Amino acid sequence: MFQKKQIHSNHFFAFFALAVVFLWMKTYLTQVTQFQLGVEGALQQILLFINPLGSAILFLSIAFLFKGRKKYIVLLIIYLLLSILLYANVVYYRFFNDYITLPTIIQTQNFGDVSGSVPSLMEIYDVLFFVDWFILLSLLLFKVVKIDTKELGRKKVAAILSFALGISCLNLGLAESDRPQLLTRGFDRNYIVKYLGMYNYAIYDAVESTKASAQRALADSSDIIEIINYTKSNYAEPNPEYFGIAEGKNVIYIHLESIQNFLIDYELNGEEVTPFLNSLTKDPNSLYFNHFYHQTAQGKTADAEFMLENSLYGLPQGAAFITKGRNTYEAAPAILNSYGYTSAVFHGNSGSFWNRDGIYKSFGFDRFYDIDYFNVESEDDLAEYGLMDKPFFAQSVEYLKTLPQPFYTKFITVTHHFPYVLDQSLATIEKHETGDYSVDNYFQTARYADEAIEQFFNDLKEAGLYENSIFILYGDHYGISENHNEAMETVIGEEVTPVVNADLQQVPLIIHMPGLDGKTIQTYGGQIDLLPTLLHLLGVDTSEYVHFGTDLLSEDHNELVAFRNGDFVSPTVYSADGKFYDPITGDIIEDDSMLDYAKELKERVEEQLKLSDQVVNGDLLRFYAPEDFVPVDKESINYQKQSE
Repeated sequence: MFQKKQIHSNHFFAFFALAVVFLWMKTYLTQVTQFQLGVEGALQQILLFINPLGSAILFLSIAFLFKGRKKYIVLLIIYLLLSILLYANVVYYRFFNDYITLPTIIQTQNFGDVSGSVPSLMEIYDVLFFVDWFILLSLLLFKVVKIDTKELGRKKVAAILSFALGISCLNLGLAESDRPQLLTRGFDRNYIVKYLGMYNYAIYDAVESTKASAQRALADSSDIIEIINYTKSNYAEPNPEYFGIAEGKNVIYIHLESIQNFLIDYELNGEEVTPFLNSLTKDPNSLYFNHFYHQTAQGKTADAEFMLENSLYGLPQGAAFITKGRNTYEAAPAILNSYGYTSAVFHGNSGSFWNRDGIYKSFGFDRFYDIDYFNVESEDDLAEYGLMDKPFFAQSVEYLKTLPQPFYTKFITVTHHFPYVLDQSLATIEKHETGDYSVDNYFQTARYADEAIEQFFNDLKEAGLYENSIFILYGDHYGISENHNEAMETVIGEEVTPVVNADLQQVPLIIHMPGLDGKTIQTYGGQIDLLPTLLHLLGVDTSEYVHFGTDLLSEDHNELVAFRNGDFVSPTVYSADGKFYDPITGDIIEDDSMLDYAKELKERVEEQLKLSDQVVNGDLLRFYAPEDFVPVDKESINYQKQSE
């Protein structure tokens, strides 16, 4: 009798309970071992342990809605989908140091272009993420667990759901006690995962994405008033020494893919990695900003472009290039069109990547030279993300010579992109020897990019375009994420503390122009500041535009540099992972007066990010334009190459 009772206990509830335990433990171990969540103290340890439980029960309980054999099938399907979601976040995190959001899933047109990078992010042990699912499947296939078609009573199902909701509410309550206003003031997804777990984060992300999508429909013309008042009150008057010194000059932006500022003057085995960029920083005709930070989020390169064209922040989830491509913008190409400028972008990749061929029209770019405009002699000319930099620049000059002057142009490089693969016949410097594959390769592709830019400058001089141009060379985002900090300690020769890690987010900014009185500028700034800086150099008044950055050369420039997750840097305070640091000593700030000041800076950062998001999500610029601004006519722009 006892044995029969045990066999009968192998009904669906027992199978369900086993699945819950498997998923709970797998998710907990994944969160501990695969993500850098910064867990501190007993309470956060407890939260990390319990947060997968409630959501595991809730999601798997969907199977109770089905009858007979179907409930087993549904449970296995849900379990597999949750496992795939968990693993996808692990792979995504290994490079981006971030978590997948709903808008990034929607960005399917990019998948073909990035698929080549995925294998380099996978590990042999990744099979363990799915072993538990095969165990559950095997228990059914080999009839270790017998299919039980009896229904669990409604009261029991209600009790299970109540228990799951109780665990989730307890989790949220404890999280709020440790991190007040976690869901209402947070820009950092790391906090959501740490406190609420991966699956609750997915729910939170879906809700936030839905809210952001609804903002446009609910917005009206009154919503822009607060924004205008804010940007006008934070406007920085141009520096008379620099205002208009580049008036009428051609503008050439050079997008330094994945170049971090630590590469400037860095020597590997006694050899400069980027000798040409190094020389530009010291050139008597260059302004070099050595405290300039990227401020990108999930959009990475697209976020950097979005900021420099609009002085608006990228979105906290996904990329505005994809989700807000049809918005109304008052971007640099459209502004400069009124000053007689022709505008163009040069990029040796598919025009649809990051929806560039759509959003560039919204920005007002007259022309877009994508891969269709370039000759690819052989497969050796192609990098992971398009045409190699040297043939790309060489062919671009020929198109540049045909553009009416003055022109506003941007050149997007691709060779120095993760996973930093380079044919060794093209390498002119040795790899590093940290033992980390991508870090070691990083220096060879950086050297190749440096040589390509030097070649570009020489070609422009020969074409007669150098003397009448202003060049802005900027790094778009980090190339080596925090997941490689151990290798980076070997590279830079010091421990990667929170302050050092923040400074590793510095990217080069070089403004070069023949006749410019060059120097190194210590001002703190970020990509959000590029548009007002350039426009003032060109002699364009920006006081009536909605810009969240300020002129880097202005005496009124705001040196508070906001990161997309709500952290920040400034000359006196750094904010990272919920703590405030002295940038000089690297110590946590404990002085009460300094803490109050740091909290005030934090509030200013959060306000700025919130207002910028309102502009982008609500498409608020459709309700406002400065008096002299001519709106973009997107329908008149055509980027297709005409058949010869």
